[in-house]
Amino acid sequence: MARYIFITGGVVSSLGKGLASAALGAALQARGYKVRLRKLDPYLNVDPGTMSPYQHGECYVTDDGAETDLDLGHYERFTGRPANKQDNITTGRIYQEIIAKERRGDYLGGTVQVIPHVTDAIKNFVLDGNEDYDFVLCEIGGTVGDIEGLPFFEAIRQLGNDLPRGQAIFIHLTLLPYIPAAGEMKTKPTQHSVKELRSIGIQPDILLIRCDRQIPEAERRKLSQFCNVRESAVIPAYDAKSIYDVPIAYHKEGLDEQVLEAFGITGAPAPDFSRWERISNSLANPEGEVNIAVIGKYTVLKDAYKSLIEALVHGGIANSVKVNIDWIESEVFEKEDPAPYLSNVNGILVPGGFGERGSEGKIAAAKYARENKIPYFGICFGMQMAVVEAARNMAGIAEASSTEFGTTNEPVVGLMTEWNKGNEKETRNHDGDLGGTMRLGAYDALLEKGSRIAEVYGNQNISERHRHRYEVNIDYRQRLEQAGLKFAGTSPDGYLPETVEIPEHPWFIGVQYHPELKSRPFEPHPLFASFVAAARDYSRLV
Repeated sequence: MARYIFITGGVVSSLGKGLASAALGAALQARGYKVRLRKLDPYLNVDPGTMSPYQHGECYVTDDGAETDLDLGHYERFTGRPANKQDNITTGRIYQEIIAKERRGDYLGGTVQVIPHVTDAIKNFVLDGNEDYDFVLCEIGGTVGDIEGLPFFEAIRQLGNDLPRGQAIFIHLTLLPYIPAAGEMKTKPTQHSVKELRSIGIQPDILLIRCDRQIPEAERRKLSQFCNVRESAVIPAYDAKSIYDVPIAYHKEGLDEQVLEAFGITGAPAPDFSRWERISNSLANPEGEVNIAVIGKYTVLKDAYKSLIEALVHGGIANSVKVNIDWIESEVFEKEDPAPYLSNVNGILVPGGFGERGSEGKIAAAKYARENKIPYFGICFGMQMAVVEAARNMAGIAEASSTEFGTTNEPVVGLMTEWNKGNEKETRNHDGDLGGTMRLGAYDALLEKGSRIAEVYGNQNISERHRHRYEVNIDYRQRLEQAGLKFAGTSPDGYLPETVEIPEHPWFIGVQYHPELKSRPFEPHPLFASFVAAARDYSRLV
């Protein structure tokens, strides 16, 4: 029977519950246990698919097409287990399902209430499908005391009683701030957070304390006494040079030991952290470095590109180099010459995005990379803008544009109206809902034999995750290929372009999908490994 670990947070948000959950999952995996991680999000959106990245960071996409919280990316990268739509639930989705049942008459005339209907739905979500796992880690979004989070806290409180004794524990992640003026670390924020948690019936078994320095023994004892937690279960979570150092750091502080002790597990297998040690060593001792310019439109919030950042790090691991990222807002190139910004970089990456703002700047970046033979990697929108640039400046289609920006005489990029998903045909139109209506999840693609991208993958048949509403227009293929832009990969039916490249360029590849979503530190995505290698080689030439 699976054991359940509920991870809650207090004092402030953004302390790193997702990373803590992922790192603990990795530590338990290192002992040979099978783990599953799930995220409970209290906001009312059905999913983060229609949220601006400024609101909630990137929208992570799973193989089965779920648009989820970015923490599921951490879960996948640390454990290697592919997440699915059953690993992330929101208040909006819970209410949507309950109201649908009420409209059908499933409640037989009864009054529908938060308790028991909402809490029961949350509990069913947590418990469903865990037969093959030793541990299920459930992270509750937000902080204790948030009004919207109360049904989730109540549900996990009930589960603490519903499950057999010894089958559930609670970990509370909190902040221990250092006050420079006083020269002291202050325990009161954590005390009050735990008091709030206990007031709703949850007693934490372990405190995970975010701090930037050693916790004095006096403060550790105080936390233990006032929070009713064993002193050995007060675990410091120090800032780390790399997030991939965290599983080993937590193990050294005894987190996994305390988890096993809380469950009464003795004689557990000794952990094997060898692969994490290799990753940490690679990051700490690079043999060189490369500078990659990322031309985006949400660059003020790095969480908008969380998976992209990590995939570049993984590409660095694959090549034993440090990857330095130069963040550039794409709108800058709509007013200024790109040369002063890009002349000293070793590679240019244009990531995904939505809307017209900044698009001309991305087109300018693609042009600069093409003309100056700098390695270029276009992802989703970045591929589309590279195609528009090629259409305008290589094929002479001056009015080339995307219908995403309005009516155009040359729709080189246009809205997808239908495509195949397995044996079924998906259809869309301009007036449909925005949420959940894109081409989402894993789709197969066929790469042309002898193409650069087929060589990168070492395979002609691939499967990658998509999240887009617009697509390069296949009708322009002949004109673009005659001009030098090769359509190297398509959907199996040949209707949807999946990859483009310029054979005469040292490394110029655009992909319609999001390869960053499948990259892992111990298994870097081949495209990112190849791109960073090209950037490294370019740095040696200049």
